[in-house]
Amino acid sequence: MTAPSPASWRKLAACQGIDPEVFYPASDEDEAWEAKAICAECPVRQACLEHALANREREGVWGGTTERERRRIHRQRRKSA
Repeated sequence: MTAPSPASWRKLAACQGIDPEVFYPASDEDEAWEAKAICAECPVRQACLEHALANREREGVWGGTTERERRRIHRQRRKSA
């Protein structure tokens, strides 16, 4: 049996088939509500977030978080390490 690829979570993501522009709003905080609502129901939200954190995704909503929120998570993790 082969191990699943690290990105196999993408196949299960709630965002499949949704216009990617939803996840790249013009205003990071004010217009991210639609993407965050989709992420809130996603079964692989945590895997998506961890991918974004590990790869330092600078734009868009990943795992239900905006760029600003991911920066905050990075700071908190550094402090607790």
